[in-house]
Amino acid sequence: MIKKYHTEVGHFQINHERERICGDVFLSKRIPEENRVLCVLSDGMGHGVRANVLATLTATISLNFSIEHKDPNALASIIMKALPVCSERKISYATYTIIDISIETDAVSILEYDNPQTLILRGNRIYEPEWTHVKYKGDVNDKRIMNLKKCSFTPQIEDRIIFCSDGITQSGLGTDEGVTMGWGRNNLIKFTREMIEATPYISATDLAERVVKRAAANDLYAPKDDLTCGVVYFRKARKTILCTGPPFNPEKDNEFASILRSFNGKKIVSGATTTEIIARELKRTVKDEERTDLTLPPSSKMDGIDLVTEGVLTLSKVTYLLNSIHHTSKMHFGKGPADQICKLLLDTDEIYLLVGTKINETNHDPSLPVELEIRKNLIQRLTKVLSEKYMKEVTIQYM
Repeated sequence: MIKKYHTEVGHFQINHERERICGDVFLSKRIPEENRVLCVLSDGMGHGVRANVLATLTATISLNFSIEHKDPNALASIIMKALPVCSERKISYATYTIIDISIETDAVSILEYDNPQTLILRGNRIYEPEWTHVKYKGDVNDKRIMNLKKCSFTPQIEDRIIFCSDGITQSGLGTDEGVTMGWGRNNLIKFTREMIEATPYISATDLAERVVKRAAANDLYAPKDDLTCGVVYFRKARKTILCTGPPFNPEKDNEFASILRSFNGKKIVSGATTTEIIARELKRTVKDEERTDLTLPPSSKMDGIDLVTEGVLTLSKVTYLLNSIHHTSKMHFGKGPADQICKLLLDTDEIYLLVGTKINETNHDPSLPVELEIRKNLIQRLTKVLSEKYMKEVTIQYM
């Protein structure tokens, strides 16, 4: 199947001014075997620990049952029955937005309860799908029914889905910053359109961050509610190949190098022996560069290759750095080879790992079974963090 687009997901949060924990919860999951992406944003009533517990419960239920392809009506019924209801206001203690993206069927479904209505931008123009109210099995007098709705549409390249907690649209309420009645949906639309006009290819995370920080500014940088924005961006995929380790059979060296040469995207070669093979087969010269990280061997330069580094030590540090980055923070990378690999991989959507399986006697412990050989184990850990934490699409080819 040829993919029409890549689905980039990003979000950003700022807590209520007096809280150390956010009462909004954002969850996302990529399901490679089904070509699906799921996103959930839940806003717990109030703020702090209690709100976080309620939002976590709601978001977790929403995500887990969405994975099972529950019908929107059945899904809504399950969530509504699970959520406690305020005895005075007769509303749930948490709201939610569930976005289910099926790349296989080229369809997006949104189920929303009491959050600000999701925005869909087609380029910098608002696209308004048809929203319908969802009926679920419950008390016909339940006031929550009117706030539960769904829509579906077919996404296009450069579409963006922007969804948020009500702390965003209500920001500025009661201040003298020109938004006395709250920022509102129309101002949110205007702001996001201006951002996209100024920076047409702004990333999902950067756009979410700008929305949240503008809302915080509306509140004079003392947010009166938790502020969360999620963004889904449909765009062309960015690709990177990382080659490491010599092929098990030396007769495959030429094929190994040819795969790298013909790859359409960024190219990383990691490992001294791997570099020698690529340079020999592609008839390229290798030049050493200055050392920029005292903990690692220096990187090298080769025509047609974006980055050339040492192998096991560098990839071990890459895995460590990727695991240590806080999910909602931005990492400021240095000039070292591991930092540069991290930067390339995080700027990539589809990562291809071309891994040679010949054992490097320098790094191999003879007491370990073959399947636990250092390079393979390292690649598995790198794949895990890239796919699970950063939702990258990772493909491994062993040679």
